[in-house]
This record gives sequence, structure tokens and C-alpha cells, in this order.
Amino acid sequence: MVSERDSDFAVTGLVLAGGRASRMGGQDKGLIAIAGQPMVGHVLARLRPQVRELLINANRNEADYAGFGAPVVADRMPEFPGPLAGMASGLAAATTPWVVTAPCDSPLVPRDLVARLQLALQADAGDLAVVESAGRLQPVFALLPVRLLGDLEAYLAAGERKIDRWFGRHRMAIADFSDCPEAFINVNTPEERDALEHRLHNEESGADRA
Repeated sequence: MVSERDSDFAVTGLVLAGGRASRMGGQDKGLIAIAGQPMVGHVLARLRPQVRELLINANRNEADYAGFGAPVVADRMPEFPGPLAGMASGLAAATTPWVVTAPCDSPLVPRDLVARLQLALQADAGDLAVVESAGRLQPVFALLPVRLLGDLEAYLAAGERKIDRWFGRHRMAIADFSDCPEAFINVNTPEERDALEHRLHNEESGADRA
């Protein structure tokens, strides 16, 4: 939990881009463009002002991801074992005590994600904090302490993969984002990509007219 000593604790932003993206025909989702920029670029741009440093978890196209100016860390386990493996790699690579995670396919990441996760962590005296929106947990949007790396590695080594089950092993604070559920839209299909592209285009057109 957060103490007075680390009330201004530093955070690393970790973008999770290590999945197979099977519903996108195997395309690397983070590199698919929306509104003129790859999705990972949108996520990085929104996280950058909120954190001390950035990392990208990716298991392919490493050179392309490195072009966004953040170190790339791969899963340390084979066969795309899921987001917990990416989180473990990020915790191992971070030089700050805390890591905030967000997926590469959610380009509308809240600009106050870290601040609200920190507030929830402090209010609930949590070990970690997770977003809740639209009545359900959004477990890939989380604030995690590096000190839990050993526990996470042991959990993965035992063959466990369920992210909510690992969170449940610790005191979990909930950050309520019910006021902005659309911030956690993720793109899993070409149709969802097209719909979000249309929405962003309309928003930009509206801003230009304002």
C-alpha cells in the first residue's frame, strides 16, 4: 500500500502489445492506424504526460515498436501466455516503484488514468489498483507495484494465467471510471476499428467547427 514516504511515487507506463490479435486476422493491433496514427501511438501520447517513463510489451515487430521512442520488452515466457506475462516483463524492466498498464488497442485511454488509480489506491489502502467501468473490471488498466513481481512470477510458473485471480490474491483497490465508459473501448475487429475511426473523425471535425 502507499505510505507517506512514497506519496509522490514514480510510475512507469507499460503498453501491452504482446497478444496474437486473432480476431484481427493476426495483424499486430498496436500498429494498425486509426485517425492517421497507429493505435499504440495514441495510447503512448495519452500516457506520456502521466508517467516518468514508458515501456512497450511486444513479441513481434519489435523494431517498429521501438520507433515510438520507448524501450520494448518481450514476454519472458513462450507461446503468448497472456497479459500477465507482459505485466511481469514490465515490472522486471521498470526503474520506478510502480507500473501503470494499458492495452495497445484502447486509443482513448483517460488522460487522468494514473491520478485516479493513485487516489483509489490511497483511499482503499490497496496493494494494487484496477479500473472499473460500466459495471465491470477492466483488468488490463491497472496500477501495480514492482514489489509484487516475485509473486506474479511464481503464479505464472505454476501455470496460472487468470488475471483477475492473481489480482484477487492481493488487496485490490477499485478506481471508478463509470463517468467515462467509452474511454475503455478496445478494438478487436476490423469493424470496431472502422467505427472508432469514424467517431474520432467526427470529433475532430466538430472541434474544428467550434
